[in-house]
Amino acid sequence: MTLFTSRRERRLWLSVLIVMVAIYATLGLAQRLAETLIEWGLLDFTVGLFLLCMFLVGLTILTQGLKVRPGGSEVAVGIGVATAYLLVFTRMTVPTERSHLIEYSIIGVLICEALTERKSQGRRVPLLPVLAVLVTVALGALDEGIQWLLPNRVFDPVDILFNTLAGIMAVAASVALTWARRWTMVQRLGLK
Repeated sequence: MTLFTSRRERRLWLSVLIVMVAIYATLGLAQRLAETLIEWGLLDFTVGLFLLCMFLVGLTILTQGLKVRPGGSEVAVGIGVATAYLLVFTRMTVPTERSHLIEYSIIGVLICEALTERKSQGRRVPLLPVLAVLVTVALGALDEGIQWLLPNRVFDPVDILFNTLAGIMAVAASVALTWARRWTMVQRLGLK
């Protein structure tokens, strides 16, 4: 039996690995980079850059995820998801909190998609959304555990909470959008 059920599943898990390596690779540099940006007075610039990156992530999701014209339910769910992320994003005052929202949302969606692909290939995946969130939380906790070992970083249970929130939001959004897409297809086929 092979580890992956399809090329798509393998690509998704590889994407999870790449993103996690990128996150873990910044552990030694993130604090120094933040201090340098503050020292140079570029923190406001980085907030703008961060917002631009969020916009590009959203644009990528829209262009890649919506291969057919979305129905009303998909648009409504998409607006709801965007609103929820914007509200959470604006309430977070520390830039590193915001980075957790993006990083672990991406991880959560990739894991959810990989597990969904696995299930679609006939493999058993119990409680798929719960499993996706749990794996995301475990990777976030590992991130914090690594920081506990580094002399220039601090283990912060609140960051695990942010990672958990990001994973829950991302998986819930993915599940809601999948439901809305199916609902639209049912309506288009007249199978109400």
